[in-house]
Amino acid sequence: MARSFLHASRKIWHQSVRKLLSALPREQRFAIYRNLVDCDPTPSDRLTLNIAETREELEACFALLHDAYVDSGFMKPDPSGMRVTIYHALPTTTTLCAKWDGEVVGTISLIRESAFGFPLQKIFDLSGVRQKEGNLTEVSALAVHPRFRKTGGAILFPLMKFMYEYATQYFDTRHLLIAVNPNRIEMYESLLFFERLAANVVENYDFANGAPAVGATLDLNGVSSLLHRAYASKPPRKNLFRYFIEIRLPNVKLPNRPYFTTNDPVLTPDLLNHFFNVRTQGFANLDPRKKVLLHSIYDLPSYRDVLPELPPQGSGIQLRQHQRFSVKCPGRLVVDREGDGEFTVQVIEVSEYGFQAYSKDELPINVWSSACVQLGKSDTSVIKAMAVRAKANGFDGFYGFRVGEPDQNWRNFVNALQQGCTHGDLEHPALRCS
Repeated sequence: MARSFLHASRKIWHQSVRKLLSALPREQRFAIYRNLVDCDPTPSDRLTLNIAETREELEACFALLHDAYVDSGFMKPDPSGMRVTIYHALPTTTTLCAKWDGEVVGTISLIRESAFGFPLQKIFDLSGVRQKEGNLTEVSALAVHPRFRKTGGAILFPLMKFMYEYATQYFDTRHLLIAVNPNRIEMYESLLFFERLAANVVENYDFANGAPAVGATLDLNGVSSLLHRAYASKPPRKNLFRYFIEIRLPNVKLPNRPYFTTNDPVLTPDLLNHFFNVRTQGFANLDPRKKVLLHSIYDLPSYRDVLPELPPQGSGIQLRQHQRFSVKCPGRLVVDREGDGEFTVQVIEVSEYGFQAYSKDELPINVWSSACVQLGKSDTSVIKAMAVRAKANGFDGFYGFRVGEPDQNWRNFVNALQQGCTHGDLEHPALRCS
């Protein structure tokens, strides 16, 4: 009873404050929000931040998210006590966690675009963002433990900084996307310079139990100058430019990758089975198309028994012939044909017998080249490759390549990608290739 009364009192107080603020001009409101910033540049070493990769860390993140969403009315209580969505099953989703004395007290998930799309693309028009260069990532599943919601951002700001560094340095992301409650959107607009996808509010967002939502985006390429203009003259604990761009928090543990990959898959067959078959019915409730897509993503014998049963043959849904993986590997092409010369490329997607690459220069089509691709800090592959199509993803500068005979380094690279063994210490028991 006392807890319900306190919750109702806080809600009434917050509504009153928002009503008072809404009466002020936009720039004054935003200035007030920025003056309320409290980001500690030297947080306690009791705080640690890392990618959630163990069963215990993931369960704690999903449980924290469940309780926060139920408390806010964004979902109904689930028997599992967790909020686990199908997007959490994808290797292109990364869940970050903040821990205080080893207990998970904050979490956020980054969902990069895949065959499953994004949750928010079902209700928001992303065509304007897609016209710009760069990959899109939805920021989702944000929750902070109630003990730390009144501590001036002691968990939220380090978590957001971790998200920014991971997105820009490791996740090959240019555009962040969010769908938030209308009561929260001005925080993202004023503090971090998100821009709304549309002027109107979506009144019924299925992904949040029918709550209203506002969609917004942030171009990470320009955020540094925006933060500098707004915060550079402010004192250290209110200076988000210095906090996000200049300082490094020893509390943040960024991934150690052997290859130049762009995501950190952590879901072993056992973890997938635990979260999507045992604790929830996430796989059983999928439509036939998504079941097929899951099999194309986890096309390995070790995963087959934990994935949902495929729809019957003749359903018209086809598996992709070769798995493709997102990477960011620098490369160099020396064209075999005399007079065509040498080109610098960026390999952005690979499969066993092909890759997609970007080049600022126009490349010759249907001509064999010697391709030298830097797969990681200490791994290089030299292979025969042929550009077989231009505008491989619909834009100038992108080319689809066929690989001749892969060398051993290329095979090892693709095998590691197939096994999901590209994150962290490859000797970690949870991440070791079978």
